[in-house]
Amino acid sequence: MSLVAEALVSQIAAAEPWPENAALYQQMKEEQILLSDNASSLAVQAFLQMCSLPVQVVCRPNAEYMSPSGKVPFIHVGNQVVSELGPIVQFVKAKLYLQWCDDATVEEITHPRYGSPYPWPLNRILAYQKQWEVRRKMKAIGWAGKSLEQVLEDVDQCCQALSQRLGTQPYFFNKLPTELDALVFGHLFTILTTQLTSDELSEKVKNYSNLVAFCRRIEQQYFEGRDKDSSSTSRFSKGPLLR
Repeated sequence: MSLVAEALVSQIAAAEPWPENAALYQQMKEEQILLSDNASSLAVQAFLQMCSLPVQVVCRPNAEYMSPSGKVPFIHVGNQVVSELGPIVQFVKAKLYLQWCDDATVEEITHPRYGSPYPWPLNRILAYQKQWEVRRKMKAIGWAGKSLEQVLEDVDQCCQALSQRLGTQPYFFNKLPTELDALVFGHLFTILTTQLTSDELSEKVKNYSNLVAFCRRIEQQYFEGRDKDSSSTSRFSKGPLLR
């Protein structure tokens, strides 16, 4: 069950209304958060927007260590704290690979961002510790030995499947957005708008015009035109928006 679904089930089971002070916790936006975590956070925000459920995004440098599961984002809803998002597996694997297994990305982007809130040498120690942990997981699932070309091909196949499923519909289940739309948006939008050492990953997504249009549609409907000073929408104050 996804983070949002779990939170909603908890609230319904408790017969309580969604609280006005619901908070989603993630790492610092501009200098720390990584591609995969940002995608998950955006997916949750998009889904909550679709459900007209208010949430305040709270950025903390130690958000990963505050989470009950050690994963971000996590959400505080009433008396409930729930964590983990059921992500689109192929995208998550590909982004983990690029972040922690592609040497150029690791040195130029991942290590500096991951360690940015901490002083030296803690920043380097924590970054290498995280890299070792992720690479061990990638090895366990058979991704450690993949080449970048193989990873990009996996992403392309995933995009092709999503593109075929979406077709000419505005959303994956025709006229109304669902949690699946929020999940896909979070991952695709982050790939399209996050600067990496190479544009190869974003170019794979851009090959599918209906997926790009889908991301733009959700961005316009649920994020643009809202209070730019609101912490729940300030993610879009930097970087290129989809055109």
